[in-house]
Amino acid sequence: MQALNGNMEKIILKFPLILLALHIQNGEFSDSPVLVIVEAPKPEVVDFNNTIYTTCQVTPVPNLPPSQPQIFGQVLFKQVFPNGTLEVKINLRGLPADDQQVRAIHIHQYGDLSQGCVTAGPHYNPRAVDHPGHPGDLGNFVSEQGVIRQFLKLPEAKLFGGQSVLGRALVVHEKEDDLGMGSDEESKRSGNAGKRIAGCVIGITTPNLWQKTEGLPGEEVEEGNESKR
Repeated sequence: MQALNGNMEKIILKFPLILLALHIQNGEFSDSPVLVIVEAPKPEVVDFNNTIYTTCQVTPVPNLPPSQPQIFGQVLFKQVFPNGTLEVKINLRGLPADDQQVRAIHIHQYGDLSQGCVTAGPHYNPRAVDHPGHPGDLGNFVSEQGVIRQFLKLPEAKLFGGQSVLGRALVVHEKEDDLGMGSDEESKRSGNAGKRIAGCVIGITTPNLWQKTEGLPGEEVEEGNESKR
């Protein structure tokens, strides 16, 4: 029976998932339901137990001045289709060992690094809201002994559907994000986080990289994996 259920799940996931959304007007359901199509990347969602895995290979932008660190590493994403919370693993290196500068990390609209991170465009902001309400606002990070290693969750971001962050760019900034608390308009657009000093494009991958990086600060150990720690 379990094998039959597993095969049925795979068959179902080969087609777009159709969700029925009921409009609510004045506290009551309207009689005009709207069909919303949520589609998962295929065949990956079938191959990897209903889960999408992505990687973003961070490299410094070209021609950085000597005052800026050369940041390398990975940012990994994982999400269970269709309603899982997006999980993120940050593993960056190349910062000075005594570096105390807080740095912001954001997802930007375009996966275009042809001119460094300049061509990545503004923050990814599909709902046209003020910063820091963008789904790809990861927050602020400070290195320890030259590395940034962190696990976090992004409840508003998705790897599938019409507002997926797949194919978009992730950018590391030189400064701290003011979280929209500044006095100027730029605060509401980008948090005044300064220059874009490193970045990458988010692309689908296998589970291997995610599984190799267990044990980041804030990460919960998956059941059955305790022996690996």
